[in-house]
Amino acid sequence: MKRVDDFRLQFGNRELVPIMVGGMGVDISTAELSLEAARLGGIGHISDAMLPTVSDRRYNTKYVKNKLKQYKFNVENPDKSVVQFDLGLVAEATATHVRRTMEAKRGDGLIFINCMEKLTMNSPKETLRARLLAAMDNGIDGITLAAGLHLGSFALIEEHPRFRDVKLGIIVSSLRALQLFLKKNSRTGRMPDYVVVEGPLAGGHLGFGLDWAEYDLATILIEVRDWLKAEQLDIPLIPAGGIFTGSDAVGFLELGASAVQVATRFTVTRECGLPEDVKQDYFKVSEDEIEVNQISPTGYPMRMLKSSPAIGSGIRPNCEAYGYLLDSKGNCQYIEAYNREVAAHPDAKKVKVWDKTCLCTHMRNFDCWTCGQYTYRLKNTSRRQEDGNYQLLSAEHVFRDYQFSTDGRIALPE
Repeated sequence: MKRVDDFRLQFGNRELVPIMVGGMGVDISTAELSLEAARLGGIGHISDAMLPTVSDRRYNTKYVKNKLKQYKFNVENPDKSVVQFDLGLVAEATATHVRRTMEAKRGDGLIFINCMEKLTMNSPKETLRARLLAAMDNGIDGITLAAGLHLGSFALIEEHPRFRDVKLGIIVSSLRALQLFLKKNSRTGRMPDYVVVEGPLAGGHLGFGLDWAEYDLATILIEVRDWLKAEQLDIPLIPAGGIFTGSDAVGFLELGASAVQVATRFTVTRECGLPEDVKQDYFKVSEDEIEVNQISPTGYPMRMLKSSPAIGSGIRPNCEAYGYLLDSKGNCQYIEAYNREVAAHPDAKKVKVWDKTCLCTHMRNFDCWTCGQYTYRLKNTSRRQEDGNYQLLSAEHVFRDYQFSTDGRIALPE
């Protein structure tokens, strides 16, 4: 039986273990997790989701406090168009997190940053450019363009001196999405260095509708692989979503994938940024406690635990402090939903909002428990202790299990 370690991801002259740990925000894919993946010869991701907020927690900055102080006069106003991020501070927060992570890097692997197009921050193009350029300035090895099609993202950074040096990749869930990107991007004369093909079993935001169960990752991968071959395009493909064992990974590598992207099993590692009590919820969840819903204000369906405190929460929008999902006119679907419920229940001390949720506040508080479809299988990867909780794993343990396991087996911790 082949193992993942029998394959290698080739990036120019660099050979890597073909394991990429996905970028989970907000700081769930921590620097520590990405550094372990790189140390072990693979690819780790940090996330650029809400980095000013992450910086406050990690580096004792005061971005959120100062922003709230600046716009506190607008808290009661449903019109959030006046609330603006200081792009210099956005770049500064990104620079600090990337620089400190890269300074700590050891080993032969790489560290990428997952960059979300849907973090519109009241000025979509400008904030995205600021984040991308700051990451490149501060030594990031690669950028995975996520949460959107990013049809114009390459053009935002094509004048940067590292434009052809940094590894640039995109996430798609269909051949059509890839074709649209390549057509739009052809003007830059720069092909993506890799394409993550994300299937319907992935965690967080999905590139599918509520009919996600009708799709299959292997089928999509083969379609993309065959089209690239017919077009004589040599772009490494990295499938993601539901790859739970090393044997699962080998199956995709034998189909022609260059590497695999995995994330769910790393959510219960010590290096993951989730609070420990939430990690235990992930261990203990059953299959019927996982759902795909439409509560994200981004418009994308999202997979999460049904017990997520974010579901049904009716907190007042906190855009003056956060506001990461405001569009260019200061709108967010959660604001609309919240104001509708307040108007419908004028005497209620607290309202419930079921159709949308405030992702900024709930992600900041680790109350939106996004997850992969196979999260319910995590209990089979560890040992239950006398107190009923499960033993947390190390990122190295999970990485090595993917790298060396065979026959669908999962190595339990000692």
